[in-house]
Amino acid sequence: MNFSLTEEQLTMQKMARDYAENKIEPVAAECDEKNEVPMELLQDMILQGFSTMTIPQEYGGSGVDMITACLVIEELARACAGITTGAAANSLASYPILIAGSHEQKEQYLTPLSEGKFAAFCLTEPGAGSDAGSVATVARREGDEYVINGSKCFITNGGFADVYTVFASVDRSKGLKGLTAIVVEKGAAGLSAGKKENKMGIRASNTSEVFFEDVRVPVSNRLGEEGEGFKIAMTTLDISRPMVGAMALGVARAAYERALKYAKEREQFGRPIAQFQAIQFKLADMAMEIDAARLLIHRAAYMVSQKAARFSLESAMSKCFAGDVAMRVTVEALQVMGGYGYSKEYPMEKYMRDAKIMQIYEGTNEIQRIVIAQNLLR
Repeated sequence: MNFSLTEEQLTMQKMARDYAENKIEPVAAECDEKNEVPMELLQDMILQGFSTMTIPQEYGGSGVDMITACLVIEELARACAGITTGAAANSLASYPILIAGSHEQKEQYLTPLSEGKFAAFCLTEPGAGSDAGSVATVARREGDEYVINGSKCFITNGGFADVYTVFASVDRSKGLKGLTAIVVEKGAAGLSAGKKENKMGIRASNTSEVFFEDVRVPVSNRLGEEGEGFKIAMTTLDISRPMVGAMALGVARAAYERALKYAKEREQFGRPIAQFQAIQFKLADMAMEIDAARLLIHRAAYMVSQKAARFSLESAMSKCFAGDVAMRVTVEALQVMGGYGYSKEYPMEKYMRDAKIMQIYEGTNEIQRIVIAQNLLR
């Protein structure tokens, strides 16, 4: 077992760290305050390859392994989880195409994503969050077309995506077996974006409703066969969860590093507060949990890259644990900084707000525990 990173991984990690410190950190606070997406920066992140890391080179991506992708995401999220969420959404939306798309579909939809186009993964609905079987969006087949009607909510990049991977039911009476994956492109008649969510955290990302009113798309836009949508969606989430864990890890690390630096500098009772055991124990617990989360993430990422027969257990563990760690670490790190941590003058309260979503999106941590338990009891 080798825990060392390769030269390529170290190079990518440093490149991402430098980019995050020079490009993302300087605008993170303002974008968060204004609830504003830095479109030019997001576009540049795509052109830098941060959104297409796991797409094969033949379709314009970098084709790196999942551990490398997680290293990069951790560095970017350390600077701003909101901006990183917008960039990472391209990866999430591309997985259904990578999993079930034909060679022609991959060329048609994935190649533009490396050229500055945006994508959105459309599964969640007002009445279908954790329960994917309750998807009410329907795709009615008429000859060589599907006519899509319905709505999606909490869609990252939903307000401006060029490509939407949409999950709709061809027969609601079949429940999960009716769910089908279809690609819808920007400009389709009847496709529109609804309200932009005013969120507690990750405010520098666009989260919107998406509406489909008699949207007609060719049958050739379908990914896989009818009824394979649930399998495609769940496989997508299994693959993407280590990256969500890496994003949570980046937030936790940012909070921990800020608290550590503060504890060394802040003096009370004639000495730095880092010399008090109460503070030392907090820092020790943070460091242990961050390290443990990273190991879980890298194990899951390794299994994804090796195309293991099953990795849903490890994937769920990595996302769930890292999400919980992000929340615990940001709370404790803010406590170390006291009133200064609570003030918007410092980024600590932003880290805490950003951390909360890590326990919710791409499968709540309650759902992850169900997945874990089902795997244990199988």
